[in-house]
Amino acid sequence: MDQALHLREKARERRENQESYGEGSFWPKVRVFAVTSGKGGVGKTNISVNLAMALSNVGKNVLIMDADLGLANIDVLLGIAPKYNIGHVLSGERRLSEVIVQGPGNVKILPASSGVEKMTDLSSEERLHLLSEFEELEDPVDVMLIDTGAGISSNVMYFSVSAQHIIIVATPEPTSITDAYAVMKVLSTKYGESRFLLLPNNVQGEKGAKKIYMDLSTVANKFLNISIDLLGFIPSDTHIPKSVRNQKAVLDMFPEAAASQAFTKLAQRVLALKPPAGLKGNTQFLWGRSIKGE
Repeated sequence: MDQALHLREKARERRENQESYGEGSFWPKVRVFAVTSGKGGVGKTNISVNLAMALSNVGKNVLIMDADLGLANIDVLLGIAPKYNIGHVLSGERRLSEVIVQGPGNVKILPASSGVEKMTDLSSEERLHLLSEFEELEDPVDVMLIDTGAGISSNVMYFSVSAQHIIIVATPEPTSITDAYAVMKVLSTKYGESRFLLLPNNVQGEKGAKKIYMDLSTVANKFLNISIDLLGFIPSDTHIPKSVRNQKAVLDMFPEAAASQAFTKLAQRVLALKPPAGLKGNTQFLWGRSIKGE
């Protein structure tokens, strides 16, 4: 309880600093994106890894946080075996800086644990502790990608709301589209989110991507007060499962593949996005202050 009170006091002091300094050089330039989905198995983690690689290729320092805290798989996808993970940070055994590992290029990975049920629902004190640890990081980061779990669990909602931008991944499968709508509905009605970036995956070209976009936009315009922007799309590409089997990013293993070119374009669009006006809440303020940008 004493630790929780201490962390809450630190959060209050940061909010007061925000009001005192206002906007300007006080704010780091790190951009934070949550990559989420309603349905599992839509390629969300693969997208996070390859988008990070594409951003790294244009000179950006990228940190991927594996926020699927009970079913981590970014380390598996990249063929790395981290000794520690977020669980060791939350238990107080390790500092966050000791857990982050180097990935390919300028990509750093914050690994999560796998098969640990208690990690799927963090307490408010654990979330505050994690955010406090982010405050101590010194290495510059330009872009942070939060690879959330799938669905509408409290962890998924928490990390999605914490980000500046929310990327919704969906495939042509009807269940994927339905579940993508469900995620946006919960984020809108319960958490006040109004802007989403849609990224169709495993589609047959631009036509397939636009169909998913139209299907979701039509329903959202009718029942929700939100805006959905089509961020791009990742085409169906046989090089992707080949790279997964080899535990490599497709952009690294097959740089000329159609999917790799799509990730390169996606990185350009991500960097061209304007930051949202203002902050969405105290949680995002802490994320915004968490990493000291250049």
